[in-house]
Amino acid sequence: MDHDETELSNAEIAALARRIDRPIVLVGMMGTGKSSIGRRLATLLHLPFVDADEAIEEAAQLTIAEIFERHGEAAFRDGERRVIARLMDGANVHERRKVIATGGGAFVNPETRALILSKAITVWLDADIDTLVERTARKNTRPLLRQGDPREILTRLREERRPAYAEAPIHITSGRGPQARTVARVLKEIDAWL
Repeated sequence: MDHDETELSNAEIAALARRIDRPIVLVGMMGTGKSSIGRRLATLLHLPFVDADEAIEEAAQLTIAEIFERHGEAAFRDGERRVIARLMDGANVHERRKVIATGGGAFVNPETRALILSKAITVWLDADIDTLVERTARKNTRPLLRQGDPREILTRLREERRPAYAEAPIHITSGRGPQARTVARVLKEIDAWL
């Protein structure tokens, strides 16, 4: 891995990990890299990683697309809120320390957003529309993108959701460069925020 001037040393990462006393929750549009950045972040910090969408599918025994088809978006958002609340809970600090990647619309729900903002280190991963279109085209599992032109839908959703995402205290743009650079920026911003 190329050493980037934004990277923290192993000792600095270990010191930062010891200061983390709550979940780190990644929010933002689909395609910003919440799951892949979250996995790398969790590995570096020696914390568990949880993909909220996977936890929702496990709890419902249905895929996200099936939940949308059978029960609608409102029912999905309600279940999503309950699962995220459960993931963030814990009897002690050790149980609460983890990295959670949320689905793109989770943070738009006012109850879910209030919960995450009050109980987590909240990081908004952002990306430009071209990056979102390119990344979301890799998988055909996104129910909201099945309803028309993905570029138009992503542009509209990004603008609609921006005010909610902007409430996150940490904002990182996930570009086309190496993921290690984005992960390093997230670590630096968390370090500064704590």
